[in-house]
Amino acid sequence: MQMSKERVGALIFLLLSVIYGYYGGQIVLHPGDELEPMTARTLPYVLSGLGIFLSIILFAKSGQSARVILSAEKYDWLPVVLLILLTLLYGLTLDWLGFLVSTTLFLMCGFWILGERRVRVLLQIAVPFVVIFWFGLTQLLDIYLAPGRLFEGF
Repeated sequence: MQMSKERVGALIFLLLSVIYGYYGGQIVLHPGDELEPMTARTLPYVLSGLGIFLSIILFAKSGQSARVILSAEKYDWLPVVLLILLTLLYGLTLDWLGFLVSTTLFLMCGFWILGERRVRVLLQIAVPFVVIFWFGLTQLLDIYLAPGRLFEGF
């Protein structure tokens, strides 16, 4: 059986969903949370189940008509590698620069890698998104986000 790119993508998504569900089960619950209707494990279980369901549907529906043999040579791998490195750099700078600065720089650099070169557009997309997301996390959900080690004294 030849695998189409849709089926390979569905299998990768299935694998990631199963791994996410497994690690969701490893979340430690507080005493007494076992009887609660919503716990820290609820959302990972729901997302994992939904991912498994959708990937099985995608696998079953794809590949009947298209018989394409996958070839890695025809893809542009540089943006993929750069985005992976950017994600690693984001994880390293988050503690030092804080959520607002690192996430804004991460989004702007990511859009730059994907081809957007207008700085004004990069700022108009990244800054409002990060500020609204930060507001939702800190003010509405009452989640503490450290300002970053460079900005702790201010």
